[in-house]
Amino acid sequence: MDLFSRIFLVRWLWLIALLGDGLAVGARPRPNMVFILTDDQDCVLGGMTPMKKTKALLADQGVTFSNAFVSAPLCCPSRSSILTGMYQHNHHVVNNSHSGNCSSTAWQHAHEPHAFPVHLQKVGYTTFFAGKYLNQYGDKKTGGVLHVPQGWNRWYGLVKNSKYYNYTLSVNGKEEKHGDDYGKDYLTDLIANRSLDFLETHKRLAQHTPFFMMLSTPASHSPWNSAPQYEHRYDSVSAPRNGSFNHHGKGKHWLIRQAKTPMANTSVELSDEAFRSRWKTLLSVDDLVERVVKQLSNMGILKSTYIFFMSDNGYHTGQFSLPIDKRQLYEFDIRVPLIVRGPGLKPGQKFEVPVVNIDLAPTFLDLAGVNVSQTEMDGKSLVPLWKSKKADWRTDFLVEYQGEGSCTKVDPYCPRLGPGVAECFPDCVCEDAINNTYACVRTLKQDLNMQYCEFADDESFVEVYNLGPDPHQLNNIVRSVDPKLLVKMNQRLIALQSCKSRSCNTTPQ
Repeated sequence: MDLFSRIFLVRWLWLIALLGDGLAVGARPRPNMVFILTDDQDCVLGGMTPMKKTKALLADQGVTFSNAFVSAPLCCPSRSSILTGMYQHNHHVVNNSHSGNCSSTAWQHAHEPHAFPVHLQKVGYTTFFAGKYLNQYGDKKTGGVLHVPQGWNRWYGLVKNSKYYNYTLSVNGKEEKHGDDYGKDYLTDLIANRSLDFLETHKRLAQHTPFFMMLSTPASHSPWNSAPQYEHRYDSVSAPRNGSFNHHGKGKHWLIRQAKTPMANTSVELSDEAFRSRWKTLLSVDDLVERVVKQLSNMGILKSTYIFFMSDNGYHTGQFSLPIDKRQLYEFDIRVPLIVRGPGLKPGQKFEVPVVNIDLAPTFLDLAGVNVSQTEMDGKSLVPLWKSKKADWRTDFLVEYQGEGSCTKVDPYCPRLGPGVAECFPDCVCEDAINNTYACVRTLKQDLNMQYCEFADDESFVEVYNLGPDPHQLNNIVRSVDPKLLVKMNQRLIALQSCKSRSCNTTPQ
């Protein structure tokens, strides 16, 4: 071997050692990814109705998962599951408070270093985040705006909970205050603008590096400030009156039973106003989707980019006489939209298998070439599903929630409030309480469409629904169902409540 050949060989070996795993990952093209996450957007009550551009640009061009769910029907626990790919009992974020581990120091130390953006960054992705992160993010007790979660190259994190105006951002660890000027401050539009700026910069400086963008909008969370051009849209729209609307929660746990039926006019008006106001805020998200898709197309990379669209939980407006909120075990609070378009996905497909928010992180990593089995994620990658509809998949999953607030049952028709109560709306309708704590097995397969839930309260209450004949969950069948099935579902619930990683997706016998 001559001197030139030896020098070439040494340099080649050095390059392999330097790149290590990154070279192996780079052996196949790695797609760009965009993840658009809405806040409190249901799909059971028509939450996707305003999203006509999103339907045309994403759903009609990709895959709709018609049985998509969240593992906890509340913002911070659900978002923590999205980031980690873990069920609540493994990431330990149980509600929206610091004491509930929401963006706490313990969360920052235990889970942020293992969240999906960290893995993506390690294999060469440039990562971008804009919008709502976790409800308690930015609190001075846990680092304030200086704390930028690991894994993000560009960071525009909203301090605390959803707002549209008069908020503070952490911009790569520096405080940026915003007022109430629509042109400069409206958060949904700002997220769109900053994402387009990122794409332009990426095209100019790092176009051969794959990117991941997470755009976390405030819509359709309160305070429901719509863009001025949409202020009078849907003014004649009311909350749907079908199903469980204004229906007494007979046979359900005490928190549902205490709601007055029929609702007072003030509660009905609140439900209607919230319903149409939420739709108005979503029109700006629809514009965001259009602008991002157009930019990707103009850059010539739309066909090599996966775009995911999902909500962090559902919502209710008058169901079982509860005026407005989430946190309940029923379909309207746990079902969410999930749409994906991207390379290899046939337009207009629908998948019926049950998928959960814990599946997003493994999917992102799988697309990036990361070995998901070497992580502690409880979810499963969706990639095998769209490669083959015959892929082995789960038939059930866990829903768990730990209540907050301190409404009591001293007077079931007007709960007393104590320190730390979450929400008590007009007409003494309480939407949450500490003993609104439950765990459910949701089963969805060809011959069985059921939900089994146990409450950790002084009643040890159990709710069971057969959603085939009873899609609105009006009838708790716990006293009429086969006792052998109850035992089986109880055992499955116990197994899921203690599951970890791959054991969370075993097929029940």
